[in-house]
Amino acid sequence: MVTAEAIFPVSQTQGTGPEPEAAAERFHQLQAQLANRWQSIDAFDRRPRQILVVPSLSLAQSELMKIKGVHHYEERLLFSLIRLRNPETRIIYVTSQPLHPSIVDYYLELLPGIPSSHARDRLDLFSTYDSSLRPLSEKILARPRLIQRIRDRIKPGEAYMTCYNSTELEKELALTLNLPLLAVDPDLLHWGTKSGSRQIFAECGLPLPDGSELTHSATELAEVTAALWERQPELQRIVIKLNEGFSGEGNALLLLAPLADVAPGKADHSERAAAIRAAMPQLRYQCDTETWESFELKIEELGAIAEAFIEGEQKYSPSVQGRVTPQGEVEILSTHDQVLGGPDGQIFLGCTFPADDAYRLALQEMGRKVGENLAAKGALERYSVDFIAVNQPQQAEPWQLHAIEINLRKGGTTHPFMALKLMTNGAYSCEDGKFYTKNGQAKYYRASDNLQKDAYRGLLPNDLMDIIMGEQLHFSAIDGVGVVFHLMGCLSEHGKLGLTCIGNTHREAEAIYEQVVAALDRATQ
Repeated sequence: MVTAEAIFPVSQTQGTGPEPEAAAERFHQLQAQLANRWQSIDAFDRRPRQILVVPSLSLAQSELMKIKGVHHYEERLLFSLIRLRNPETRIIYVTSQPLHPSIVDYYLELLPGIPSSHARDRLDLFSTYDSSLRPLSEKILARPRLIQRIRDRIKPGEAYMTCYNSTELEKELALTLNLPLLAVDPDLLHWGTKSGSRQIFAECGLPLPDGSELTHSATELAEVTAALWERQPELQRIVIKLNEGFSGEGNALLLLAPLADVAPGKADHSERAAAIRAAMPQLRYQCDTETWESFELKIEELGAIAEAFIEGEQKYSPSVQGRVTPQGEVEILSTHDQVLGGPDGQIFLGCTFPADDAYRLALQEMGRKVGENLAAKGALERYSVDFIAVNQPQQAEPWQLHAIEINLRKGGTTHPFMALKLMTNGAYSCEDGKFYTKNGQAKYYRASDNLQKDAYRGLLPNDLMDIIMGEQLHFSAIDGVGVVFHLMGCLSEHGKLGLTCIGNTHREAEAIYEQVVAALDRATQ
């Protein structure tokens, strides 16, 4: 029997003390200090600064277990080292397991305009030496001596903490270290769930698929799913979404063709709901290790919604990324077309930048509305909004956008965009949604977290460098094109690698991606 303890992290509220109201007030006081301690990454910051980076994936551990090499995803925030180009900034980076030295050297050598040795002297690496599936923040909190060593590197009034996603664990760690947290207050995380996202979309007047309220039992879910089908009898599929799913892994499809005998007009509501309930063990899961037993338990614990599956012959999955600054300003950072995979194209594999010309500016405008709504609710830092774009040529506006969900965390599009900024020192233009270098050259990229083949297993980071240097596919600062790698720690054990291929056109970026794959294939035959 699968238990809740086996699926979800241990309590994330322990340690906030016997006076949670006092802790909440102190947290808000710390957050108010961010306005003076944080500077945009585009600014050259000369002030003394310490930034604690805690790349903890504090999410439902059962969902993370579906991702091969997930413990290496703590490497994805290594692009935070871009801050070391500011000469008075120190980075304290904590991981569950020690980082391979060549991986650290690789990132430091990418820093433009500063000796890598100077940057290395301002980088402190700490590890918990704990490979368990608990969130990194929880591991740190369990090690008071490690906390003291981190505290020794921090000067009052100069430091802040940043993370991958924010929960009560990160809040507790920030309070323990007396640091402001550059992340959303965990009290606001509801707005990043599936149900919370739908509420914000409605408040902003954005188009969204028809869907249900949040439910916590399979029987209730069958009822609201039946009601959705009755509202839209033409539906072919309905997607069931865990309220806190990750990268599409928490989605499952209900195929309606096998239920034709109870379709609207052929049976009453109770018969339809009963048939849907009986069919739920045959849901089409997006993760091949999922089972109905564990999925039903997650419905009870996390909640789930039913949502109309958007069909279309020409369909894309774009997203827009934004940020609410500590000063309360809303900034649009980027747009992407997501590369999705899995049985039904629900799982994030990678992305291309920027999103298609046909809807890029519309994405920006909708993303700004969401950001302003989040800012009014008190949210902070990065957010992204995922959409479905369907081409309907007969319409006056042929590309129809449907808002799908909000993510209140750094995501799969964060680190490739940071790689672009790191390598080119350029800036994003909201006028046309493109990224330009200082000499006015537009840049494009194709990125992936999931270049994975069994043949790549056994390759060390140094082997990867040898292959790419031999094939002359490394990033060229002169030409401003090439490839930047991440998730290199995944390579030897899992044959998995992340990369961002930067070019002067979409076609060039895609060609570089294909050249890298071909080079790795040749080297591992």
